[in-house]
Amino acid sequence: MIFGVARRLGLLDPVRVAASGAGLLRWGPSLGAATAGAALRHPGRTAVIDHRGELNYLQLDRRSSALATGFAGLGLEPGDHLGILCLNHRDFVEASVAAAKASLVPVMLNTGFGAAQLAAVLARESIAALVSDERFGSVVEAAGFKGPVVTADGTGELTMHDVRHRRRFAVPRRPRMLAPVLLTSGTTGVPKGARRETAVDMGAAIGILDRLPVRSGDVFVIAPPLFHAWGLAHLTMAISLASTVVLSPTFDPADTVSMVVDNEATVLAVVPTMIQRLLGSDDLTTDGLAALRIVASSGSALPGPVAEEWMSRVGPNLYNVYGSTEVGQATVATPEDLAVASGTAGRVIPGTTVRILDDLGASVPAGEDGRIFVGNSAQFDEYTGGGTKEIIDGLMASGDVGHFDDDERLFVTGRSDDMIVSGGENVFPREVEDLMLTIEGVADAAVVGMHDDQFGQRLVAFVVLDDPNLDGPTICGVVKDSLARHKVPREVVFVSELPRTETGKVLRDRLISPSADDSSERKTLP
Repeated sequence: MIFGVARRLGLLDPVRVAASGAGLLRWGPSLGAATAGAALRHPGRTAVIDHRGELNYLQLDRRSSALATGFAGLGLEPGDHLGILCLNHRDFVEASVAAAKASLVPVMLNTGFGAAQLAAVLARESIAALVSDERFGSVVEAAGFKGPVVTADGTGELTMHDVRHRRRFAVPRRPRMLAPVLLTSGTTGVPKGARRETAVDMGAAIGILDRLPVRSGDVFVIAPPLFHAWGLAHLTMAISLASTVVLSPTFDPADTVSMVVDNEATVLAVVPTMIQRLLGSDDLTTDGLAALRIVASSGSALPGPVAEEWMSRVGPNLYNVYGSTEVGQATVATPEDLAVASGTAGRVIPGTTVRILDDLGASVPAGEDGRIFVGNSAQFDEYTGGGTKEIIDGLMASGDVGHFDDDERLFVTGRSDDMIVSGGENVFPREVEDLMLTIEGVADAAVVGMHDDQFGQRLVAFVVLDDPNLDGPTICGVVKDSLARHKVPREVVFVSELPRTETGKVLRDRLISPSADDSSERKTLP
């Protein structure tokens, strides 16, 4: 397997081996080494395309080296934490590579933070300096950050250009390999920081590369935020393969289609809600998509009906990847898997173990739901605020419930903490949501549990419509005809959109406790 993957990726090319070796010798095993190796092998190849144009690998390597020495000039020392608060553009990439070269720990910050959340994370993660887009200046100021703030993608008292052109300072000859701190994509409270002592090793990377048929020189359009694990994984993959990365500060379906077509992209990284929005866009046609071999989805659950529509309209290029910030990637559903079972999360990747355990830690048979536990070398070590996930026999809890079928395909039933207990019966929202998405006229749906004096909890469906003539009784009638009675929503609320995180996870607490100005139409069924 390893030989086959290495050959497909061009890792056996003697010239590339020499270039990679030179990068490793100077920068150690890091994103800095990958950039340097790409610059030696393909100096003129485009590394990044964004709203400011193109940046080739030689430019990225030189600019990031200068920035690394500039960070040292700011007083940052190896092991210090560098916050990165940027949208998707070249400065995020450059700061990440420079952090690796300066042996700094990059902390990837959510660009949707308010001042209070940002202040809490900056303090908890002991941020020594911050790279921030100019547009977030007021939030940073309100958060009360006192360290150096380097302005990216704009102007300010201290810009990326200023730092790159400061008097040169020394950086480590072979920097320590330090993994970034990624913030969990939880839906409530202040996100936790997931920490690893070192970057993910090659064994874990080979497992995912075995199932995603990427190649050296691919053109990656990365739509998810780079501060999220899925976006960052594709950035790391692309640079390691000396590939081209195409970025846009924010996601827009029409712009994304244009980026894929105009750049003849071969890989498109997305989260499931982006697929839904692309499918709902008039700009999505098959024209100009012939080069697109891989559409890689992760970050939240991919509804089976959405997978079916994509495969039917666009073609068999969809890959569904299951994992998390804490456990890394665990399974991949290939187009062949999705053609047979559109709701599957796929098969376990090489180098990873996935088991389904009951509440006592014993394995459950195929077809029976249980808690999903994952074991691999990509697991995080602990949360930066302390604590970790439950571990049984070296396997870490993903926080999800699911089962394997007889063909060893994984199906994720839902999050453990999303389970609704109504009248003594357990209900996982995803089954009901996926069914509602098959109804013509339903664009999006989420099911939550509301307090009920008689049943403990009652199911309430929040629905986004394409067809304004569709009503609640019709929707619930479809559910009643297909699922058990206790899975039928007792209320339907029509909303213009569902509140979601940047990676598409539904903010269920905001549905349960709406704001005072919520104008959603509520229809209570008999």
